[in-house]
Amino acid sequence: MKQRAWVILFMLLISLPVMLSAQDSNPDVDDWEDFRTDLYVRGDQTVIISAATAFELFFLNGSEKLNMNFNPPVGGAGSFSYNYYLSSNFFLGGEIAVQFMPSIRGDTLFTVPLGIRAGYQFVLGKIEIPLSLGFGMTWARFLNLGYYGIYGRGGLGIYYRATTSWSFGITTNWYYYPQWTNDRERNVHGNMLDLLLSARYHF
Repeated sequence: MKQRAWVILFMLLISLPVMLSAQDSNPDVDDWEDFRTDLYVRGDQTVIISAATAFELFFLNGSEKLNMNFNPPVGGAGSFSYNYYLSSNFFLGGEIAVQFMPSIRGDTLFTVPLGIRAGYQFVLGKIEIPLSLGFGMTWARFLNLGYYGIYGRGGLGIYYRATTSWSFGITTNWYYYPQWTNDRERNVHGNMLDLLLSARYHF
């Protein structure tokens, strides 16, 4: 009797992997855990909504550094952007942002960059790391002074793909704002940084 019990126990142990394998092959099991580096395909799209803190890095007038009298952390920012994927890694799109930076006296600098973007994204399981470049036009306003010009931007993000439709992460961007005048010696080169909390919707 004892020998028969040992035989039954042995048969159960060797059949356990087979039963587990059959359970894993259940078609009702969600395959979201099956990650590949080609998680994105041509035609995939994302929209990104972000809120941020913005910092002045430095403003240059020629080789002279200007004191803008901002008080770090100087202000905030928000942005909305769109990506269209050309492949599993490359994307093109557009972006618009708003940045505001109050001075020590209580005056506020507003900038509104609007432009195009391009980038490359690394996918490591549920972690997605997009690198992007942006270029376009910007409007700036401070006191009664206004300026219309161009901007350039480089950005790095780290996102966690929480579901098939949503990912969440942080992004940092370095903005370059050149301001050219008729007098070359009065040209100003602004450099700012933002740090954003971002949510991406995938469709």
